[in-house]
Amino acid sequence: MTDPMTAHLNAHATLFETIDTLTENGKLRRLAGAFARFVATLGHTPPPLLLACLLLSELEGRGHSCLVLADLAGDPSPQVGWLDGEWAALRAAAAQGGGSLPRNVNGWRNALQGCEQVWPVGDLDFNQPLVLDGERLYLRRYWRDESTVAASVRSRALALAGPDGEVDTGGIRAWLDRLFPHAAREGGPDWQKIACAAALRGQLAVITGGPGTGKTYTVARLLALLFATAGEAAPALRIALAAPTGKAAARLKQSIDMALDELAGKLGSDLALRDLAARMGGARTLHSLLGARPDTRSFAHHAGNPLEVDVLIVDEASMVHLEMMAALLAALPSHARLVLLGDKDQLASVEAGAVLGDLCAQAESGNYDAATCDYVLAATGETIPPAFRERDGGPLAQRIVMLRQSRRFGGPIGKLANAVNQGDADAAREVLRAESDGRLRWIEGARPGDVLALAVAGRPGAGAGYRDYLERVREGPGGDYEGWVNDVLKRFEQFRLLCAVREGEWGVAGLNEAIEAKLETAKLIRRRGEWYVGRPVMVTRNDYATGVYNGDIGLTLPDPLRPDSLRVWFSDGEAVRSVLATRLRNVETAFAMTVHKSQGSEFLHTAMVLPPQANAVLARELVYTGITRAREFFTLVSPNAAVFDQAIAGRTQRASGLRQALGT
Repeated sequence: MTDPMTAHLNAHATLFETIDTLTENGKLRRLAGAFARFVATLGHTPPPLLLACLLLSELEGRGHSCLVLADLAGDPSPQVGWLDGEWAALRAAAAQGGGSLPRNVNGWRNALQGCEQVWPVGDLDFNQPLVLDGERLYLRRYWRDESTVAASVRSRALALAGPDGEVDTGGIRAWLDRLFPHAAREGGPDWQKIACAAALRGQLAVITGGPGTGKTYTVARLLALLFATAGEAAPALRIALAAPTGKAAARLKQSIDMALDELAGKLGSDLALRDLAARMGGARTLHSLLGARPDTRSFAHHAGNPLEVDVLIVDEASMVHLEMMAALLAALPSHARLVLLGDKDQLASVEAGAVLGDLCAQAESGNYDAATCDYVLAATGETIPPAFRERDGGPLAQRIVMLRQSRRFGGPIGKLANAVNQGDADAAREVLRAESDGRLRWIEGARPGDVLALAVAGRPGAGAGYRDYLERVREGPGGDYEGWVNDVLKRFEQFRLLCAVREGEWGVAGLNEAIEAKLETAKLIRRRGEWYVGRPVMVTRNDYATGVYNGDIGLTLPDPLRPDSLRVWFSDGEAVRSVLATRLRNVETAFAMTVHKSQGSEFLHTAMVLPPQANAVLARELVYTGITRAREFFTLVSPNAAVFDQAIAGRTQRASGLRQALGT
């Protein structure tokens, strides 16, 4: 006799068979099917719930924090459009397990809220694994994280600095005039100056802007301003710098130290800025700052054991995913000031959530209220133009400043990035094909050999590809081993090949293998198994025992004390550190890397490779992010020119309830 649970699962056999087929065809993750099966074991599971669980798990893997019920009604929306014709097959298979499926949002909501595995918000909570909040279905932990972020941001946006929200605008103005002695370019207001003043007004500041708009330049002056206005409390001011990756953290610290050193020379003995820079210490990864614990999602610092900081500055905030932002906000003391820096138009984290994008949804329009405009005028002497004013602008809008003038990222690369960001494919093609003093090049109709030639030798006037650092490796260290290592690392960072996809001939996996073979043929490397001198590697998983983190990139070089052993060297600002190659288990070769993994980095010459066919990953944000990794030279490699247009036309839209919760 068949037991009830077996009979229940057998009723869904057709659906699970269809799921297995789609999984084998690469349309679904194995985890999505496994999650649906798990939920089915928790009790009676009607077909609508199974289908919703399947898509919810799949969307989580694609960066969405929830499933919008409208995506389930009728034809698939863009969020589930990758299923294309398979959506009808899934619906038909699910219906065989128990009748027809709902056809509208109300029907889906009614079907789900009656399931014992679902907690409808506002009803009795039995700690069900799924949460139905209005017209959005969540995995419980993402609903909890989103609620934590929304509540903390709302609270911080409302909190004003000083007693009764009063600040010394006269004192701020005096210092800002010294810190920003030059008038803003292009005749507009000095948004950098405004950002500093806005940050002093409350416990939250979000400074967003594209490459070259001076985010770290601005925050260095903000630190000086905080120090200058803290009075007797200045020596005790606890300031922490952090970023999602080790490379981004090192760049943040280096940029701020350079800016503070420059300011110290201008201000003289009026502010001990060099002492401030030394006292801050190094920038840290968010994992390190919060005290990540091996083999667990928890951190040493949390609401019950908060961070010991008064000011926390987080760079590359677009890369901070929902779970990490929730943990960070929970661990931040209520009195502390949080400053988030990032480019809202860059790709979001590969993990669920797009927090900076949600926070900055209305950043373009400003939406500053009368009180903010009056404060800015008094504290900076700058007038916010009418186009950026809004009588009823919400509290969060008063905490966000968008830097709008690029002081470095101009010329043809800047024009190309702006055209892509605006979705203007015609303008982007025009910029690529125009004469641009060698800074831009478009290899249309490219063949794999074109990519390999570029990787080995670069292109005329734009650096020497990977040959340059490998020839330096071959020269050897001479008498200064660490100096040689530093030089090799810097040369490697001059050029990078970025891919839109991981798999296939035009993806990371295929190109890394082909580049290795090409370099070996050119006698620039000698492979002897997995590890060899000159191999660049990217860490793919945090390893607290060795002190390396996901996204860190290092180079394999001989051990100076044991020539028969290999060590992987990582840059730490101007210093270097190393780990025995045999201790690194979670790494992959990094001649080519995904655009996602390149965030927080910058290269003299960046080459971006597009695949021959469009796919769900290709979107405007990906192309924009790839272009803006280039400091001086950019090369676009595309076997099919039409794919470039299709990518610019697509936008990454992540399902989230955070904007609604924040009122943006």
